Order: sequence, then C-alpha cells, then structure tokens
Amino acid sequence: MSNKEEATQLRKISQRYVYTSIQMHESIGRKIGLNGTDHKYLGFIIQKGQMTAGELAVLTGLTTGSVTGLIDRFESKKLVKRQPDKTDRRKIIIVPNIKRITDLITPFYKEYQDKTDDLFSSFTTNELIILERYFQKALELMNAEIKKVEEK
Repeated sequence: MSNKEEATQLRKISQRYVYTSIQMHESIGRKIGLNGTDHKYLGFIIQKGQMTAGELAVLTGLTTGSVTGLIDRFESKKLVKRQPDKTDRRKIIIVPNIKRITDLITPFYKEYQDKTDDLFSSFTTNELIILERYFQKALELMNAEIKKVEEK
C-alpha cells in the first residue's frame, strides 16, 4: 500500500471515529433527556463557565434565537440559570450548575474516560507526542475550515 493509500485509510478511520463519537453522544444525550448536540453544548458551558447568551452563540456558532432555545431547555432541567449582570442590567449571564451537570453526565462518562486514559497510557512517550501533534494539527485544520465556511 502506498503512503497516499495509507493516508486515505487513516482519514477514513478518523471519519469513522468522529461518526461513532456522534452516535455515542446522541445515545448519552437521550439517556439524560437531551439530544446529542445539546449535551455537547453543556461541555462548552462547563469549560468556559458563565457567559452571556451572545458569547455562547459565538462559541457554538448557533444563532442567538437557537441559543435562547438551548438555554431554555437547559434552564428547564436546572442545568443553568439566567442571572442579571451586576455591572450592566441589560445583560443576562448564563450560569452553569456545575454540580447538577456533573452529577447528570458523570455516570455515563467515568468508565469511558478511565478506559481512554488507560488506552493513552498504553502508548510510548514518542507515540503520545505523535498523537498530540495529530490532534493539534487536526484542530487547526477544522478551525480553519469553520472560519472559511463562515466567511462564505
């Protein structure tokens, strides 16, 4: 097999990984009463902490109307709350209920995360450097593609 064929094969495996990840997150989302996309947006909120709806829209790429619906769904499950900004009452801050989100999601991720850590631990330091390089470069490619698509 040529280098080009091997690269194509690896890209196809990478695509299968992404598709399977989507399926896993959809499955977990359904179990916790959300769809897979909403469930993943909780990850944005956990990572970034409190933010305005506008900031969440920029972060997710959703329209402000879609973000309002997203926040409504999260708020109805007590995963976030809306809070007036102390310095600008026109702004509403979305405050995550980290404990509630963690309690909801952890049962579905703990074992998977542990197994993922074990998998990464099975690689040598040099292999981990290669994997890290791949993920960093892949992220750069995806972010560049997102920017290109949004500019069209």
